[in-house]
Amino acid sequence: MTRLTRYVTAELIPPLLAGTLLFTAILSFGYFFVSSQWLSGVPLGLIAQWIAYQVPDTLVKVFPMAVVLMTVVAFGRMSTERELVAVQSGGIGLGRIARPVAVVAGTVTLLALWLSLWIAPKANVETRGLYWDALTGAGLSQLVGKTVDLGGHLTLSLSAYDGKTRELGGIRVEKWAADTPKRTTLIFADKGTFENNQLTLRGYQVYTVDYAAASQLAKIPETDPLAFRTAVQAVFPNVVLPEKTTDALTVDTGLSRKQTLAQYADAIGADSQGWPELITALTAPGVKAGERQAARVNLHRKLALPFANLVLALAALPFALRFGRTLGVSLGIALLIAVAYYLLFFVGLTVASAVPAFPEAGVWLANVVFVLAGLWMLRRA
Repeated sequence: MTRLTRYVTAELIPPLLAGTLLFTAILSFGYFFVSSQWLSGVPLGLIAQWIAYQVPDTLVKVFPMAVVLMTVVAFGRMSTERELVAVQSGGIGLGRIARPVAVVAGTVTLLALWLSLWIAPKANVETRGLYWDALTGAGLSQLVGKTVDLGGHLTLSLSAYDGKTRELGGIRVEKWAADTPKRTTLIFADKGTFENNQLTLRGYQVYTVDYAAASQLAKIPETDPLAFRTAVQAVFPNVVLPEKTTDALTVDTGLSRKQTLAQYADAIGADSQGWPELITALTAPGVKAGERQAARVNLHRKLALPFANLVLALAALPFALRFGRTLGVSLGIALLIAVAYYLLFFVGLTVASAVPAFPEAGVWLANVVFVLAGLWMLRRA
């Protein structure tokens, strides 16, 4: 039995590795092709680094396709050459023969979970930071005219950005007090920089505004100027102006520069939430309901896709026994199964957003359907 396990495992590994390399290369070339018009004159080393940062997220996506190819190619060949018939005639059932498939697919599932929840989110942030700052040089220019949330009740808006000096212009920063929602600190600055987790502002003015006190101004009689002046001071309890024009003000931000680029520079933000961020969003007090719901869906999505490796190995087995005759046919079947899974997976994500009370049903829909379909087809096979 040990020899049989080693033999079947040896049949599985080559198509798994070949499929992983093939599909990763195709997706990586796609990333490069789409962005090639903005990469003119960029050193090849930086481009290679940019593509390498995308590999962890790419692997999570291509592993299911590679596992399907592995199963179809290996068991298709053994079925065609009657090796499975010979083994089964010796009293060994198909379940025992296919056990190495479960072991290999389970190992790939664990690797995909690790990449999806811990490695890919960090790599995605590095990818966006490298792309906007080093490859295109656009930097924070994509944020001009926008108001972005930097975390910690802090928002930033800017009206200009110089890509050569990485300098921001026309800056407005708002910091809302968590315990007093009608009280905010407004910071206006002529120039500034945003590096790591710090905004450094020059030519700044700081105003603390109490809107609750502002609502009382209309109640003060015009004949009492002293009371009106006192009320105005309550509206602006703190005003800070620099003594020198060269003075700088440093503001700590919740999001780093790279995280801000990852979240706001693209039309579709990078997937930068890993296990720590998702658990914090699900359990920490004070998190907005929409953010908590999004984290709930995102966590289950990051769990469901890696487990697709086990699911698709089961679903691919009956196809391998029936149709896995040649490498070309096997590759076509693998692509069809993978495409069908991903289509249903995205349909499930749409269902999840439409059913906020129980989004898990939509996220795991594709896995459940393919498990049931695989078991049904195996019984018939």
